[in-house]
Amino acid sequence: MTQPQGALLVGSVNYDDAETTIRTAADLLGTRLRRIPDGEVGKRFHWIMFQPDVIGRAEGIERIGDEPIPFPAGIDARGLRIGEGVDAASIELPPLGYAAAAIESYAVFTRLRAEGAVPTGVRFQVSLPTPLAVISSFFHGDDRAAIEPVYTSAIVRELDRILAAIPHEDLAVQWDVASEMGIIERAAGYGSVMEAWWPGDPFDGLVSRLAALVDAVPADVELVVHLCYGDAGEKHFFEPRDAGNLVRYANAVVAASDRPLTWLHLPVPIDHDDEAYFAPLADLAPVGELYLGLVHREDGAEGAARRIAAAAPFAPEFGVATECGIGRAPAGSTEGILRTHADVAAAW
Repeated sequence: MTQPQGALLVGSVNYDDAETTIRTAADLLGTRLRRIPDGEVGKRFHWIMFQPDVIGRAEGIERIGDEPIPFPAGIDARGLRIGEGVDAASIELPPLGYAAAAIESYAVFTRLRAEGAVPTGVRFQVSLPTPLAVISSFFHGDDRAAIEPVYTSAIVRELDRILAAIPHEDLAVQWDVASEMGIIERAAGYGSVMEAWWPGDPFDGLVSRLAALVDAVPADVELVVHLCYGDAGEKHFFEPRDAGNLVRYANAVVAASDRPLTWLHLPVPIDHDDEAYFAPLADLAPVGELYLGLVHREDGAEGAARRIAAAAPFAPEFGVATECGIGRAPAGSTEGILRTHADVAAAW
């Protein structure tokens, strides 16, 4: 049977701190990993859910509703709106928190590398949400179009701070792309149909937006696109029948971008160990490395092996990953998930 080469940690890992994540990943996966994330610890544990607390501090931005909506980690989950009569272009957003977290965790990464816990040549992986994810999740109506250039500039500033602080030869940047897939699939994600807010073909707008983010990462920094269908409660907001739309979107973004993808990650739902799901991969445009998110906590190495066998006729070279991050996996399950990666993947 095909044995995939290498493993990818998508981003979030269910440990409490960056040092535990980095040290454990390096120890259990060793030469199967080319990059290690910090686990998206702290406020980033729930992906973008902390962003309203940050954005809501800006003058001209208001929270929707009078009472906070409590969320784990002390987060207020209320949505956002632009204040009455406020020109969105005049809004100055504060630092979003991603650069500060990356810089802090990179210091841990370099210390562990100096101690020999992280192998030389492994890069530090930073995951960032696309602006569309935050805007579509927390703003509504005409506010989405108005705030988009403001928030996009803010996330690019975070990226630029990361690029300035971390040596490029040590860095890998991942764009987390979930809400885009919801729009493509016309998914009723978390209670409402996900929709675009720009004129014209929504797909074209999704391609141009993601291609611009790809090209914002310099060519000497590794770059990944992680396509996703979400994992609230370890459940997708939409279960695709096959990888057709994933391949279609990835191909369009590759064609529209000026720089290549270092690697691409595609999710694989646990129910799909059928060749029909993987058949569209035969038409995937070339990327540096392909990772399939076919590792699942519930069926471990045996389930991963079934999905590997089904994928092999259509993707002769790929590495393994989970379908999304494992930050919200049940407590105590993380080491087992990491060991499954090791069991089914060869070293680089």
